[in-house]
Amino acid sequence: MNAPTPPSSKTPATLRHEDPMTIRFEGPSPEVRISKDLARRGLYVAPAVVGIAALIWGVSGAVSALFALGLVIVNFAGSAALISLAAKISLGMVLGATMFGYLIRLAVIFAAVWIVADAPWISIPALGATIIVSHLGLLMWELRYVALSLAHSGLRADNPITPIS
Repeated sequence: MNAPTPPSSKTPATLRHEDPMTIRFEGPSPEVRISKDLARRGLYVAPAVVGIAALIWGVSGAVSALFALGLVIVNFAGSAALISLAAKISLGMVLGATMFGYLIRLAVIFAAVWIVADAPWISIPALGATIIVSHLGLLMWELRYVALSLAHSGLRADNPITPIS
């Protein structure tokens, strides 16, 4: 029985068997583009969210909603930055950055809320509601514009081709 021979440096790149966890991703990062689009949409809805919070909770609600929207946008940007930097290192690093990055970003949001919780200008219900609703709302809104294809990941073209019925 012949033992498999390791690939030599003369083996064409297409025939080499690389460890999938060490593959690097080159080129533009779709995460950053999606994160910028999320931030843009967050800025679009900010006046409405702050206005609604002001009507319900007053000035402290408006300031809390503005603070919460800032946290959400920074959270999305941090996620994209971690993943895009990790992709330049290896797939294994992407997996680690995704899993542990989530925990770190969750801890940062918790710490930010904990630090301002006793401030006189904060409204905890407004802060909590805005964090939860804006995370989910922005993600659902962005889902309509993301191409769910490995061939063309990232945002879809402005004028997607509609199938003929």
